[in-house]
Amino acid sequence: MTSPGIDDAGTNRPDQPSGPAPELRIVQHRVFRGPNVWHYDRAIQLVVDLGVLEDHPTNTLPGFTEALVEALPGLHNHTCSRGKKGGFVERLYEGTWLGHVAEHVALQLQQAVGHDLRRGKTRQVKGQRGRYNVIYAYSDENVGLAAGQLAVRLVNHLVRAEEGFDFATELERFIVQGERKAFGPSTQAIVDEAVARDIPWMRLNNASLVQLGQGVHQERIRATMTSRTSSVAVDIASNKELTLELLGAAGLPVPKSEAVRTVDQAVALANKIGFPVVLKPLDGNHGRGVCLNLTNEEAVREAFDVAKAQSRGGLIIVENFLTGRDYRCLVIDGKIAAIAERVPAHVIGDGEHTVEELVEKTNADPRRGVGHEKVLTRIKIDSAAIALVAEQGLAMSDVPEKGQMIKLTLTGNMSTGGISIDRTYEAHPENIEIAEEAARVVGLDIAGIDFLAPDITLPVRETGGGICEVNAAPGFRMHTHPTIGDPQFIAKPVVDMLFPPNTPSRIPIIAVTGTNGKTTTSRMIAHIFKGIGRKVGMTSTDGVVIDERLLIKADASGPRSARMVLQNPRVDMAVFEVARGGILREGLGYERNDVGVVLNVEPDHLGLKGIDTVEQLADVKAVVVEAVPRNGYAVLNADDPLVRAMRRKNSGRTIWFTTAEPGSEVREYVEEHCGRGGRAVVLDHSEMGQMIMVREGKRTMQLAWTHLLPSTFGGRAMMNVQNAMAAAAAAYAAGASLHDIRQGLRTFSTSYYLSPGRLNELEIDGRTVIVDYCHNAPGMIKLGDFVDRTGAAMDVTSEFGKVSRIGVIATAGDRRDDDMRELGEIAARHFDVLIVREDNHLRGRPAGECAQLVAEGARTAMATGVRCRQVEIVLDELQSTRHAIARANRGDLVVLCVDKHAAVMAELESYGTQAQPGALPEGRDDFVGDPDYTPAEESVVEEIPAELLEDTPENGAQR
Repeated sequence: MTSPGIDDAGTNRPDQPSGPAPELRIVQHRVFRGPNVWHYDRAIQLVVDLGVLEDHPTNTLPGFTEALVEALPGLHNHTCSRGKKGGFVERLYEGTWLGHVAEHVALQLQQAVGHDLRRGKTRQVKGQRGRYNVIYAYSDENVGLAAGQLAVRLVNHLVRAEEGFDFATELERFIVQGERKAFGPSTQAIVDEAVARDIPWMRLNNASLVQLGQGVHQERIRATMTSRTSSVAVDIASNKELTLELLGAAGLPVPKSEAVRTVDQAVALANKIGFPVVLKPLDGNHGRGVCLNLTNEEAVREAFDVAKAQSRGGLIIVENFLTGRDYRCLVIDGKIAAIAERVPAHVIGDGEHTVEELVEKTNADPRRGVGHEKVLTRIKIDSAAIALVAEQGLAMSDVPEKGQMIKLTLTGNMSTGGISIDRTYEAHPENIEIAEEAARVVGLDIAGIDFLAPDITLPVRETGGGICEVNAAPGFRMHTHPTIGDPQFIAKPVVDMLFPPNTPSRIPIIAVTGTNGKTTTSRMIAHIFKGIGRKVGMTSTDGVVIDERLLIKADASGPRSARMVLQNPRVDMAVFEVARGGILREGLGYERNDVGVVLNVEPDHLGLKGIDTVEQLADVKAVVVEAVPRNGYAVLNADDPLVRAMRRKNSGRTIWFTTAEPGSEVREYVEEHCGRGGRAVVLDHSEMGQMIMVREGKRTMQLAWTHLLPSTFGGRAMMNVQNAMAAAAAAYAAGASLHDIRQGLRTFSTSYYLSPGRLNELEIDGRTVIVDYCHNAPGMIKLGDFVDRTGAAMDVTSEFGKVSRIGVIATAGDRRDDDMRELGEIAARHFDVLIVREDNHLRGRPAGECAQLVAEGARTAMATGVRCRQVEIVLDELQSTRHAIARANRGDLVVLCVDKHAAVMAELESYGTQAQPGALPEGRDDFVGDPDYTPAEESVVEEIPAELLEDTPENGAQR
């Protein structure tokens, strides 16, 4: 197809390129493999730049719409925003931008390869003129991406012709590529049936290996072999001699047969059995190498080489030739599911065309393709076909008589160009029993029993027919798409066998997101269900944990880690920590979560990947809520306005959790929700302490005193009080009893075993050391509250007087400068001494820059009279840890905000057997530990000027 071309005057110029430059280009692409910020299902996002075409909508491009619709007539079926067929074409004539056009073209191109997809949207990138987000659905991501690329090329070509671009050729290449990537008809039929039953599926390789179901409920298929298919049965079916021997021993009608290795043995056996005979490879399939109706020794010798060429083991079966029609009986789970008569590839003479021309006409049928890509296979003219035609007295250039049937193959396999006729409801009951018994004898759950019989409607024992072969992994194509007759829905009994009625296919999924607290809350939930006896698969920023065993140590809070858990056959429950980065990169990676937990939404990671405001960040986190089904629950923090607003995006039921006091606006809102029969987890305050309560309608149930939960440090760690409430609500929504939840929370501590890197407490030579992951300003507010409460309690009990607080802090390089300064400002309110370090991964920033910004924020706060009196920069994480311990006296509080918690904990544990840096004699120094101890010179980037460190009234004395 050629472009009409558009010149400056608006006239068609097919002979030369003209008009606006075809500058539509793909700037970025992203594949979402689950619910995402654009849609509840998987989608592809293209960021396209229109360039000068931003000023040329479709109604300003003469001839564009006509040429586009001519190239892709299926666009007439697109309803677009009109809700009726032809709506998109109307938009084209009225004027729409070319990014929108690319979306519809990408969808229509996927329709050409059989992917029925209709979802899409195009939105301008905020603040960027001419750039658009093009979103559209896909079935196979490689095909979907190729469709987007071809769509952009076609649109550009229609604006100004691209030299050498032929759309018909490109479309054919795209279709062939798509069909190669697609499932075969058998696999696709089973997957479609699973989808219709809401059974999740996952493609495990680039071929036909598919997982149906999740975790412990999973079953696998590869084409028509299943995870229940016996390997021994497959081996038996692959050995045709053994198969017929077993069937014959069971009293079933089979031809006489024997395996041979040499052509002389074959001739001798043929004479013994009696002509005509059949030769076929012992371990063949798809009819390859099968030679039928051999009537003399010469024919046997010629056929032997043909059969041997298709034999892997070199053994050839010689058996007597059964006359009659070729029938395939499909047996699934011991019962006949379908019967098809297979007719070998042939043509019917019309008295006008040659055999070769008749083959070309037959292959022109749009249902015929290459291999298994379509419901019928093209007939191949090879030397065997030419020889078979010659045996029928014709050459390929001869014109057969009208009505004369010319066979081109001897076997009726669909893969060699044959056709099928449905005979499911015509078979004699005795023949059905024979086929079912044959499948049982071999031991196959899905078997293709090949009959040769004059008429399947009559008993084969009487007509002289019999079973000639039993096939493992039989193709479904002849039954699902018969050439003649009604299709049989044979995927249903397969899925019935794998997932009988009322059998679960999904495991419960709890997804936890938020700015802070995700990891601890996920661990609490997993711990609760571990206590019940569940095999929990958990993902977090520390790695993938299966049944409390760490399988992969990495940041595993993304969609790929979630899929890893769902593939594990031991897991019967999943708890996923879901981070914003994974949602923006690939979506959730699974279809839906039974419980979605949102802890909070606070300013962090802003300015990255188009997320510039906390409201936009809330939209990203809300994807977890949007993935909650109608029978699921969203657990939301009522104290956070942004989280509270997510209730509108929840299709299921909402469970609130709140620490607000009774009588407050938030608490009244939650009480009203409970009054309507809803659920909530609330915090009640009394003289005895704080009690976590579970509310359900009018019922109020006590769960636990906060000071009795080890993770809350006697109620001082309010962030873990909130995390425990969220975990309780999620566990309650997932079916755990209050007793089990209570027991789980009472046995969950922040020990390094249960919660590595999250509020781990140690004692180092009289110093109290807290190891935590805090790395942003909102988290530092909560950690600072805990430090203040803990420090105040230590002041009361300390034998050394007022406790000094030393903090080691850092943040990641992908935060904004102001966010880094804010971290330092907040930390300065709670610590006496701040040591600023840096992570190993600076994410594009030069060494020392992050630490300088954090220290700058702390210095700014110091000028306002906050608690902090000293700031140092020690870049290396372990060096800063040693320096903090050295700066501390006995009785002091040291808080280490770490990145590599395992290395830090190993360093701290070493102090138990080594002399401690800064170890003090009895009593204590007036200021800090060892005055002679300094970190390595290369680690010291900056020290605060001496005038700021002097013990003067202006600067304030530390003691």
